[in-house]
Amino acid sequence: MTLNATIAAVTERIITRSAPTRSAYLDRMRSAASKGPARAHLSCSGQAHAYAAAGEDQVTLATGNAGHLGIVTAYNDMLSAHQPFEDYPQKIKAAVREIGGTAQVAGGVPAMCDGITQGEAGMELSLFSRDAIAMSVGVALSHNVFDAAVYLGVCDKIVPGLIIAAQTFGHLPSVFIPAGPMTSGLSNDEKAMTRQKFAKGEVGRDELLKAEMAAYHGPGTCTFYGTANTNQMLMEFMGLHLPSSSFVNPGTDLREALTREGAKRALSLSALGNDYTPVCDVLDEKAFVNGIVGLMATGGSTNLLIHLIAMARAGGIILDWQDFAELSDVVPLLARVYPNGLADVNHFHAAGGLGFMIRELLGAGYLHPDTKTVAGGGLGEYLMEPFYEGGSLTWKEGTEKSLNEAILRPATEPFQETGGLARLTGNLGTGVMKVSAVAEENRTVEAPVRVFHDQDEAKAAFKAGELNEGDVVIVVRFQGPKANGMPELHSMTPFLSIMQGRGQKVALVTDGRMSGASGKVPSAIHVVPEALDGGPIAKLQDGDLVRVDATTGQLEVLTEGVMDRAPVTADLSSYQHGVGRELFAMFRANVTSADTGATVFGV
Repeated sequence: MTLNATIAAVTERIITRSAPTRSAYLDRMRSAASKGPARAHLSCSGQAHAYAAAGEDQVTLATGNAGHLGIVTAYNDMLSAHQPFEDYPQKIKAAVREIGGTAQVAGGVPAMCDGITQGEAGMELSLFSRDAIAMSVGVALSHNVFDAAVYLGVCDKIVPGLIIAAQTFGHLPSVFIPAGPMTSGLSNDEKAMTRQKFAKGEVGRDELLKAEMAAYHGPGTCTFYGTANTNQMLMEFMGLHLPSSSFVNPGTDLREALTREGAKRALSLSALGNDYTPVCDVLDEKAFVNGIVGLMATGGSTNLLIHLIAMARAGGIILDWQDFAELSDVVPLLARVYPNGLADVNHFHAAGGLGFMIRELLGAGYLHPDTKTVAGGGLGEYLMEPFYEGGSLTWKEGTEKSLNEAILRPATEPFQETGGLARLTGNLGTGVMKVSAVAEENRTVEAPVRVFHDQDEAKAAFKAGELNEGDVVIVVRFQGPKANGMPELHSMTPFLSIMQGRGQKVALVTDGRMSGASGKVPSAIHVVPEALDGGPIAKLQDGDLVRVDATTGQLEVLTEGVMDRAPVTADLSSYQHGVGRELFAMFRANVTSADTGATVFGV
């Protein structure tokens, strides 16, 4: 199938735009590869330190030339998605010994749960944790003793941080090993209904807690299609997971077999063998376009509009929101997974999952087939599906048709002709909106604004009955990366949904973020310039008329004279201290804008 013209044109534009920085990056990676790991060149004392606790692998490390695998883990047992990683290092070490190799845990990285910190002060550290994770990997791999690496991480900021680091050590082959989603519990729709009833005061906290515990009930990733599961999709579309491995549940024989195979595969790609495949060659411009196509076709998390830009720049590739917008205009939406539908990721996987999607998108010319992957053989390898049979891992051709077209459709009969995300521009700046769950009739809102300086103010106004009548655009500003770390504002979703459900036209405009679970209410988010930079949203006053239109891509204030006003300022002192926020002052002072990745690493 011929590559879609827009896919080809956007890819070529990215390649041209990135040429100077990409070339410089690849030169650095080739230089690092030519030097190789310094293991053999360490002093005797250095080697003794490196191998002192290696147990049965100590002699192999000291006297042999076997491949040595570094394990970077985001394990902790507060995150359900990461709890299964507890015993992965031992399984990985045992697996690579079978092929004559060795492995060590190079280091651990922090991993926080946005679900725990939603609406809390800790959420203001969430975005910055991505860059802190990348720095932590830098420390872990600085010993320069490994021939390849595996990365154990799943959730929101963890995978992007690990990707930034993997590209920094791009001369090393890298395989990402997932933990898989928890089994299905209380449906996401029932959980959302209980949250709305609690916001209305119709049920008490005991009923709310009961529903939440029934939804989040065991080890594994949360089952809705938020940022964590969008990350897992990206790792397959971009060739860093083994095929169809993202959504295999924890604690199964197949999950363990895939973990063992991922470790062996990583070592097989090292420079010691004949299939040297460094991650810098896997994550090229085409791979990032494939990732964006997957984001659009699945209606994935808006957080990746920030993370993908930062991830790409770590490899010298320059993306911008216009690239995303043009790809969204042509890529069809093929999946309906909560919050864009009733199904969860287990249902999606059972219906054909990522293998079916890749098959459809490749066949329709929306994906580059010739990217390098950790599976070898290009993206076509990702049409295969793993099975655990007779005590061993086998691969078979995946399904050629959707097994449930209410969840997953072919490219010839999509849920909608365009992707799940839209770019909005106008005199209020530039923002983005997740439209895959927003009904057509709700994608345009023209209404007076109510302005708030944090989400608690907005929630208090709702509880006081101040937002009960009329159409309204809720503006929550001074929530950008420089102001307070750009927290997600997902705790506003219940009351915004209630307002929309009772017939009000309502939209949100903010320089903050919404969760990957953002859904039915039109939300223009990530607005740049942010209010702290004097962005136009800092000039709005209650009653100004604003138009938010995802169909035409407009983000406009219609009231005359607004642009002549001086931007307001805000007291941000409450964001400076507590739950570790004082430790991240350097990040707030040096972070780039949302449309350049909201990163402290510059551009």
